[in-house]
Amino acid sequence: MLAEDDRPVRERLAALLREWEGGELLAVCSDLAETLAALQAHPVDLLITDLKLPDGNGVEAIRALRTAQPEAEAMVISVLADEGTVIDAIEAGASGYLLKDAGSLDLVEAITELMAGRSPISSRIARVLVRRLGGPDKADPTPVENPLTTREMDILWGVAKGFTYGEIADHLGISRHTVPVHVRNIYRKLEARNRSEAVFEASRLGLIRL
Repeated sequence: MLAEDDRPVRERLAALLREWEGGELLAVCSDLAETLAALQAHPVDLLITDLKLPDGNGVEAIRALRTAQPEAEAMVISVLADEGTVIDAIEAGASGYLLKDAGSLDLVEAITELMAGRSPISSRIARVLVRRLGGPDKADPTPVENPLTTREMDILWGVAKGFTYGEIADHLGISRHTVPVHVRNIYRKLEARNRSEAVFEASRLGLIRL
């Protein structure tokens, strides 16, 4: 399901989603009321929503999705990148957060990543999350023994900066097939379910700071 108020953007995103072989676009909505009604009418696996809708905030749609269909995923596509907005969306249940400057291939890749259990986020959004937990205005976390290996720390930095698995592999000079293995180990050790939670937990433990 897609929720986007800007007509040209909505039509472009809808066209991309209709061509995506991994799923079927069930509803295209232009405001919050329409989105909430559609969520009641259609069981969905994924809600892709803008945040600044003419009659409300997409965060409300994410909360409604979590209530009605807790197993479904939500991804934000927005121009908004301020700390308060990002945190509200993540806390409401968004598992992915892309800025609208992402290209069409990035969108399809992000959807595939999200539905595979990962959390695609733009690098600027990752920095917001890390600053929130690791900024100078926060008390230093109690030092803990780092449970991650040197290679896992390298992978974690790439994850925190919003790089794709392919970009991480190319940067580190390793096989692209090994990156998901390392990421799963990171999630297990940090008791995280997705990319956002891993960045939060690593920041809370003082393992990373941007």
